[in-house]
Amino acid sequence: MFLYILNKRSYAAILGSKYPQCIALLAMLTGWPSLAQQSTDLSQASLEDLMNIQVTSVSKKEQKLSQAAAAIFVITQEDIRRSGATNIPDLLRLAPGVDVARVSANQWAISIRGFNSLFANKVLVLIDGRSVYSPSFSGVFWDMVNVPVEDIDRIEVIRGPGGTVWGANAVNGVINIITKNSNVTQGGLMSTGAGSRDHADGLIQYGGSIGQTGSYRVAGNYFDIGSSVFPNGQQAADGWQAGQAGFRSDWDLSQRDTLTVQGDFLKTAESQTITTLFSGALPLSRTFNDPVAGTDGNILARWNHTLVNGSSMSLEMYDDASRHLDLGFTNEENTVDLDFQHHIALGSRNDVVWGLGTRFIDSAYSAGYAISIVPNRRFDSLWSGFVQDQLKLTGTLSLTMGTKAEHNDFTGPEFEPSAQLVWTPSGKETVWVSAARAIREPSPTDDDVRDDLASFPMGSSFALVRALGNPLMKAEELRDFEAGYRVQAGKHVSLDVTGFGGLYRNLESTSAETPYFSSTQQGVPYLVLPEVLVNGPPAHTYGVEFSGNWNVTNHWRISPGYSYFHIDIDGDSSALEIPPGTSPNHQFQARSLLDLPHHLEWDNTVGYVSKLAVGSVPGYPRLDSRLGWRMGEFVEFSIVGQDLLTPRHIEFFDTDSLNRTVVERSVFGKITWRF
Repeated sequence: MFLYILNKRSYAAILGSKYPQCIALLAMLTGWPSLAQQSTDLSQASLEDLMNIQVTSVSKKEQKLSQAAAAIFVITQEDIRRSGATNIPDLLRLAPGVDVARVSANQWAISIRGFNSLFANKVLVLIDGRSVYSPSFSGVFWDMVNVPVEDIDRIEVIRGPGGTVWGANAVNGVINIITKNSNVTQGGLMSTGAGSRDHADGLIQYGGSIGQTGSYRVAGNYFDIGSSVFPNGQQAADGWQAGQAGFRSDWDLSQRDTLTVQGDFLKTAESQTITTLFSGALPLSRTFNDPVAGTDGNILARWNHTLVNGSSMSLEMYDDASRHLDLGFTNEENTVDLDFQHHIALGSRNDVVWGLGTRFIDSAYSAGYAISIVPNRRFDSLWSGFVQDQLKLTGTLSLTMGTKAEHNDFTGPEFEPSAQLVWTPSGKETVWVSAARAIREPSPTDDDVRDDLASFPMGSSFALVRALGNPLMKAEELRDFEAGYRVQAGKHVSLDVTGFGGLYRNLESTSAETPYFSSTQQGVPYLVLPEVLVNGPPAHTYGVEFSGNWNVTNHWRISPGYSYFHIDIDGDSSALEIPPGTSPNHQFQARSLLDLPHHLEWDNTVGYVSKLAVGSVPGYPRLDSRLGWRMGEFVEFSIVGQDLLTPRHIEFFDTDSLNRTVVERSVFGKITWRF
């Protein structure tokens, strides 16, 4: 505390001139400067308000965050604004237990509770109920997930399975990005920013009324992110440019009916440095800068109706068409999805949610440099139904049970049951336990891929390692058990702790099959060493997750978070497609939100991610700092520094053809004008 009793302003000036990273740490430790002249932004969002946020991702119905029987974390509007983040992956770093690792300037590895990779395949990602989880390879193209941060209402992050209500692929977690209703974004908004990494970032938006019952929002945004560098300091070629245009309209058709119609179109242009074989000219291998491009257009309509007895139902439909070019491989998908849901109270004890859904996916592929899917065109369907009943046992004890039944074209019928027991001894305290089964269904990549991985000389010829799909693959399965405790301990402190354990079966692995001879187009014979996808050994995971809030004063909040994760493989783990060691055992962070005089804000996040065994990626600290100034009600200035503690570091090792780059220290300035 001796720092606190010094002349803090002069001491900070000395630190600022010699050690700029110390400024943010000093603010977190001391609360400098005096808080007596502050605005009341933080006090307006009390801990009670945060605990009572209405969430919908756990049970597909509105319920208080404090009473949800799941490890859920909500990234609020204020969190988003004060983070200084300009993209979805950086926003997800705010959620404890989410493993976010930047692989290059335009690609991330993002997962929850292990099994991280460039195409992590066990987390379901949604935007307003529209799945952005690609059915072709069971993963997310994060460069195609773009929502202007100014239009996000909240991001609900569930750590743990959500298969009972969301279905296949909601195995390790659900990330639900929920945008603002257009009736709260009336008027105009312009923002522009630039920095050392984000060379340009701009948004223009306008919202208005449609008659007496409707509202709308139209927006367009563009960004240009510069290339990073390789570990040796050489300039890479992984720059990223994207433009997006979209709209949303919301209608109050009657006192009982609402309608939302929204859509957007996104186009990206990127690059990457890869080392790859060429299947048409074996054993030719090259390292070069490869173009990456993507387009996505979607439209969604959702009708909500409240019945006379107070129950409600909704009907949602969307069409999403996308095209993605990567590694010379083109993936085109058109997904049409229809979902119906009914929420009804049966008597005084039963609260039931049930629904039906269907999804049709039309996919087409063109062969890349070393990868292909045969057949190159397929049509898949998914049929589903779910029911979940919350039974009130006593005034403080409730039991929720349900299941999802699905039929897919890969493994046929699947069931994903769950049960949660919730005890709320007081309005500020919740204890819960849960058990669930969730699956990750196979994809066309699992069934039909052919990928030439590596070659090496063999006498006068060569040998080739080739990965092959397997149409007999079973669904990967998780049996999950969790317990949690959530409490608001007075007006100033709230805590949320979860412990979990899981048993995985049928994990995707490879098996070396009998070698055979083939020949090149020139007739040169070579030896093929096939590695066929199979279901591998089981795995056990366990861990603990913690998050909290401490309102030090009305103008200063500290929010710590910590997660521990451990995995044991029951057998040989060397052949697993996503091996253990791709996720850190420990992650820690602490956020400080501080209101300064004269409408200034100083927000800092300090954290640490432990080492990764795969690729020998060392642990690294992280410090992000934002200084914001609100000039009146309509103009806001901010400057953000990211990764301030190290000039550069590596966050992930990709074992495929992508040549990894490093994350560098960066600074970004932004101006937002509302009119």
